[in-house]
Amino acid sequence: MAKKYLYLCCAALVAFGFIGGMKTLNARADSSAEIAMELTTGTVLEERNADLALPMASTTKIMTALIIVEDCFLDDVITVPDAAVGVEGSSIYLKKGEEISVIDLLYGLIMRSGNDAATALAIHHSGSVEKFAQKMNERAKELGAESTNFTNPSGLPDDNHYTTARDLCKIACAAMKNDTFRKVASAKSYSGDFRSYSSKNKMLYNYEGANGVKTGYTKKAGRCLVSSAERDGMDMVCVVLNCPDMYERSGKILDDCFRDYKLLNIDENAVFMSDRVLCKTSKNVNFVAKNAEKIDFKVKSVGKLKNIKIGDLVASLEIYSQNSLILSENLYSIIDR
Repeated sequence: MAKKYLYLCCAALVAFGFIGGMKTLNARADSSAEIAMELTTGTVLEERNADLALPMASTTKIMTALIIVEDCFLDDVITVPDAAVGVEGSSIYLKKGEEISVIDLLYGLIMRSGNDAATALAIHHSGSVEKFAQKMNERAKELGAESTNFTNPSGLPDDNHYTTARDLCKIACAAMKNDTFRKVASAKSYSGDFRSYSSKNKMLYNYEGANGVKTGYTKKAGRCLVSSAERDGMDMVCVVLNCPDMYERSGKILDDCFRDYKLLNIDENAVFMSDRVLCKTSKNVNFVAKNAEKIDFKVKSVGKLKNIKIGDLVASLEIYSQNSLILSENLYSIIDR
């Protein structure tokens, strides 16, 4: 009986140890940092450790590509510089003196994560990798990515090369608003004048509505993924940094956001009334609300309305979700009074 009791106790300890081990394994599926934003509004729908400074590996190339599509003629044909030959890490295997178009380099940068393509594009744009990194940092600040610093265009490890999930998501949202970048980031295959590629990004093949954007991995950064998808007119961008199961985790975050939220629109031609003055917004306004919550609005006059002219600010439109203010937008008169 004592033996049987001892055996059961040992079995129980092993079982609890195994369960504990399973919890540890499941915890490893979590990222060090993550965030999800609605693309057009920048509304944050999920986040965890989003302001933690971390290395981001080849997701760096989102910024590289954005600068190239904004500043360069993509049909230009360049000669590969010596510095772009034999760059460590992932590669499109550029050869010394080879001629290749900027657009073919751009697709190789995003679809195949070519570090050599990143170097060639940086030198083409700025004359050197160092000067291009300065441009990357300037552009990051313009996009509100205040906790980011780039030292190279590819994401190769450097202690001074880092971002946050929030900053990287802001950069990715800006990039995905650029039609050329979006076309490149969403491509599963590409055939150009000089090179042909297939994308490494498994989200494009396996996630409904996926349309970008970039994978990344180094030993220091771990597995990183910036993903985007569109469903029912709503575009979502998701970032996970240092996430062993980056595809699974990103899919779960996106699924949750598409399930729980909807994108709503106030048409610029919609007319409201404030103290008998007809008024409207100055533009179309998008906002995000939870599917399960009631949406309501109030029109608040800004003061005494006398001698009103067309275009005068007369009120504010306040949108509420479950009695919580989620949006305030100015309303302007469309009549003289």
